[in-house]
Amino acid sequence: MFIVITIVIFLLMEGVTWLTHKYVMHGLMWYFHEDHHQPKYQNWFERNDVFFVVFAIPSILLFYFGFQDGLNFLFFIGLGIFFYGLAYFLVHDVLIHRRFNWFNKTNNKYLIGLRKAHKVHHKHLGKEDGECFGMLFVPFKYFKI
Repeated sequence: MFIVITIVIFLLMEGVTWLTHKYVMHGLMWYFHEDHHQPKYQNWFERNDVFFVVFAIPSILLFYFGFQDGLNFLFFIGLGIFFYGLAYFLVHDVLIHRRFNWFNKTNNKYLIGLRKAHKVHHKHLGKEDGECFGMLFVPFKYFKI
């Protein structure tokens, strides 16, 4: 049952990410996300990296409270958030933005589609008129080669 909780939370995090990206990052907290949409990064770290901390805090707290008196369901909710954060890091920062030179070449249609969708998202330099706010699930049209 705990594995199911972890997987369901992982999948739900895509919706949380989409909503947060569209309405918080491109809304109220645009100040932190804006430098991520600039064509050339000024520094290796961006103000946008604050969102890694924002998403890590609930996971850390859930790990802590889910480990009190043995493992309980809160731990596995935190684990689902953690695994999504790890996937986000690998896809967004490593594969798409290439902040690390780990996966430079891929012929995988799914990964190529993710990169295409994210490029479409970044063609908009302002916070308005954005599209493709998801990370792992993007419209099927980007998977056609």
